[in-house]
Amino acid sequence: MAIKIRLKRFGRKKQPVYRVVIANSSEARNGQSIEVVGSYDPTRQEAQFEVKRERIDYWLSVGAQPTETVQRLLGKIGAVPVVERKSSSLGVARKDRKKAE
Repeated sequence: MAIKIRLKRFGRKKQPVYRVVIANSSEARNGQSIEVVGSYDPTRQEAQFEVKRERIDYWLSVGAQPTETVQRLLGKIGAVPVVERKSSSLGVARKDRKKAE
């Protein structure tokens, strides 16, 4: 049973608000979660990201893995090391990239 730190979507159409949750990786995105540890509102002028830092540290210490998005957000507040995002087409000539079909 793998434990993930991930986002759970709430809010209306075109106005998402997320909760940062601890969940079993086999559960659906909006399925059952173990614990709610924060919130994320990307629609504000300056995106609002709030977490219970001590609970995040606890879950990371027992082996929970953050998703890529949560890893990036936690990196901004210094809870985990910052991981750079790389383009999948990095180092590929423009003419050699596949066109969307």
